[in-house]
Amino acid sequence: MLVNNLSVTGMSFADTVMAGQLGATDLAGLAIGAAYYNLFMFIGLGLLMAVSPAIAHAYGADNTEAVSRYARQSWWLTLALSATLIVGLVQAHWALPAIGIAPDILPVAVGYVKAMAWGMPAIMAFFALRFASEGMGNTKPIMYIAFVGLLLNVAGNWIFMYGKFGMPRLGAIGCGVATAITQWLMLGAMLAYTKLHRAYAHFHFFRRLERPHLKVIGELLRLGLPIAGSILAEGGLFVAAALIMGVMGATTAGAHQIALNFAAFTFMIPLSISSATTIHVGHTLGRGDAHAARAAGITGIFMCFWVMAVCACGIVVWNEQIAAMYTNDTTVHALASQLLLLAAVFQMSDGVQVGASGALRGFKDTAIPMVMCLFSYWVIGFPLAYIGGVWQMGGPVYVWIGLIAGLSINAFLLVTRYLRRTRRFTVAASVADA
Repeated sequence: MLVNNLSVTGMSFADTVMAGQLGATDLAGLAIGAAYYNLFMFIGLGLLMAVSPAIAHAYGADNTEAVSRYARQSWWLTLALSATLIVGLVQAHWALPAIGIAPDILPVAVGYVKAMAWGMPAIMAFFALRFASEGMGNTKPIMYIAFVGLLLNVAGNWIFMYGKFGMPRLGAIGCGVATAITQWLMLGAMLAYTKLHRAYAHFHFFRRLERPHLKVIGELLRLGLPIAGSILAEGGLFVAAALIMGVMGATTAGAHQIALNFAAFTFMIPLSISSATTIHVGHTLGRGDAHAARAAGITGIFMCFWVMAVCACGIVVWNEQIAAMYTNDTTVHALASQLLLLAAVFQMSDGVQVGASGALRGFKDTAIPMVMCLFSYWVIGFPLAYIGGVWQMGGPVYVWIGLIAGLSINAFLLVTRYLRRTRRFTVAASVADA
């Protein structure tokens, strides 16, 4: 799962580094386009993440029929999501100017979003299969496919950005074209693997196309909508920050993208631990061992914290070298180095909150955590970022201070929720056993 997540974020890393070599405008256009695209992708990702804990519980209980049912019904969610999200993406040509994005950034940003829209159905379908496979504890195929996808994406960037092999020279927009093509290739590989490998043969995912089962879809939505709300609350905060930076100009937007992109790269480590925690907790609860499930969640949270503490130390020591990987522009480099130090500050909070979120999802506890995320990010984090960065004209540093505040408060609330919720859960289990 770690290799998978690093490979997926590696695509964004490669896009950012390669676009950074084209200049501040292309880098800023990519940043704004990616932010707008991610706003919609987070919705689909969050909804489909419900497949993983649902299948994990069924798999832990050895309920083959339920595993198959959840997987098949997730395809109807995929279809509805793809159609809805594409409609939102193609509105970028008027939505971004309405926000006030600098005019020199707009052509690249809009072009990137429209290119990425072609890959949205593929990535949604890939997520459905991925989370079904993860719920069963079968993560190796996802790792291999994502790693090959990273290599293909880098090659595609080179071809479409620079017009190789007779292709048009598209600049940063070529990153979107390459990523969309890669997403379809990854889906094809995942479909072939789940259809042909014996690990899935017992579940007959592709034996028939089931009609929509409203009860099962409703169960996935009840679990998935709060997850999507939580992810959208956090992701939306970072999207809003990127859009604020876009209003401040190409240099600021480019520097912000560098710091945020590297922070996202390190975030893949605790995110992987968080996903593994969800699956392990779900399997353990499916077997009826609430005490072991609670301990697994606590272990996952601690692992996320220590991993991010190490990452924070690395960013502090090598922040200037990290910025130099992305850009040759001295102005962008200087600001990016400064923002990377702020990224180091929120590493531990970010790790703790994603660890606690994964542990809570393992207990199918998603509604209250969503409310906590909304409060932390949009009642505390965004107002601080906007007031300090825009109203008080403090610039990008104060925007990042708002991000740090939101993440820190959310980490505290989610850990508190997990400890209290699971303590009641284990007490109830002990009484039932008695």
